Amino acid sequence: MNINDLTDKLIDLAIAEDLGDGDHSALACIPADKRGSAQLLVKQSGVLAGVEIAKLVFAKIAADFELEIFLQDGARISPGDVAFKVSGRVIPLLQAERLVLNFMQRMSGIATETARYADIIADLPTKILDTRKTTPGLRLIEKYAVKIGGGENHRIGLYDMVMLKDNHNDFAGGITKAVKSVRKYLKDKNKDLKIEVEVRNFEELNEVLHLDVDRIMLDNFTVEDTQKAVRLIAGRAETESSGGITLDTLRAYAECGVDYISVGALTHQIRSLDLSLKAFF
Repeated sequence: MNINDLTDKLIDLAIAEDLGDGDHSALACIPADKRGSAQLLVKQSGVLAGVEIAKLVFAKIAADFELEIFLQDGARISPGDVAFKVSGRVIPLLQAERLVLNFMQRMSGIATETARYADIIADLPTKILDTRKTTPGLRLIEKYAVKIGGGENHRIGLYDMVMLKDNHNDFAGGITKAVKSVRKYLKDKNKDLKIEVEVRNFEELNEVLHLDVDRIMLDNFTVEDTQKAVRLIAGRAETESSGGITLDTLRAYAECGVDYISVGALTHQIRSLDLSLKAFF
């Protein structure tokens, strides 16, 4: 995932949104040639994320900045830690301050939440997956933060994997019809995409087992039913558990032997981590 390419337009949009026709607060009281330094202070324990994004923001706004990095993305952080020191002309640094914090605080919150899940099953082969439950326009940033926190990305969007959920199957006339239509579509379009199918019960599971798909999502299965389903699927497709899985139930599901557990809360129920960028003399 080339973060430079992915975020260039996003950062331009963020700058335009915040800067408008000028930072009149700074322009009104600080000389244009005034130089100074600031440091990113950690005020809450967690996992740091967004250092690479901060570099891009500073580069866009303050071309002559100097950045001394002490903690990299993925570092476990505690209150009082200093992630980096940035020096340059003061006005551009002030213009970049809130943008850097907005990106880094949210990304660090996502990375921290992801790490909470990943740590619980770190000794097991099951991987934690994110979902498409992301902030519009910020998906790539938020999924990047999931990776930093120790999770894995599911599909990025609707275009890089076929995922037949309940609505697809119901509108298509059933799982079998949906899968057959997808195979014809992929062949006609000359596309090589993996196919995942969501099942809600054992009747649907038994149907999809005869269709040779790449991954089966067990939606809202109990732990006991997940154990049974994993045994039935073994060697025939990848397995994914989804639906209401919490920190309290995560390990029990992972111990069933599923390959993946997807958790929407990684990106849509998080709190930004408390960080600040303060003048440093």
